[in-house]
Amino acid sequence: MKIAVISDIHGNIYSLIRALQDIDYQKVDTIICLGDLVGYGPHPNEVIAMIRRRNIVCIKGNYDTSVIDNKYSFIRETEINSFSLPWTFNELREENKYFLENLPSSISLNIVDKKILFVHGSPNVINEYLFEDDENTSQIMTSLNEDVLVCAHTHIPYVKDFKNKIYINCGSVGKPKIGRPNATYCILEINKSNRVNVQIKEIPYEYKRIVKDMTILKFPSKLIQSFEKGLE
Repeated sequence: MKIAVISDIHGNIYSLIRALQDIDYQKVDTIICLGDLVGYGPHPNEVIAMIRRRNIVCIKGNYDTSVIDNKYSFIRETEINSFSLPWTFNELREENKYFLENLPSSISLNIVDKKILFVHGSPNVINEYLFEDDENTSQIMTSLNEDVLVCAHTHIPYVKDFKNKIYINCGSVGKPKIGRPNATYCILEINKSNRVNVQIKEIPYEYKRIVKDMTILKFPSKLIQSFEKGLE
């Protein structure tokens, strides 16, 4: 079984198109999206339309939830979010708000006797950051009932073994924080011998197109630069 895991597209249709092109080349069995389809970027409706058109299995992210609420429910009240949250809420079509509202918060799969849990932030909270070397990550992996935890939210891809369990962060398709403006996602493959293979993919795309769109729409320069530089 070969699964592509994407997340944190954040209204960036150009990076999503490029990532899906690469995924199609990988000949995966299915694609799972870990949420945050919207927020920050200027194409929330286009992103959701593509996810729906491709019938991609998807869960809800913290920014998705906050946009539905039109409140700082699960995002920080920052200068950028004070622009991005109301802009996205007003831009988003009602049918797409309904779509986001009805997404599940997690997905559990059992593949070749491997139990896999897919979440956005952590199994505990949708907006909890699980960095690979932090104490909370170690605690969660120790108590995890599943064999594999696949998450996102940090926008930084990583794979780490915790004794007999595997922690995977698939990174961010649309708004990376790796110091480069490239889309990242992961390929998760479970073979017949019960072995789990993980590959992090980093894909360049024409990021100057989204920079141009955001500039035309008069998005804050600090927000535009975060897409341009691949930083917070």
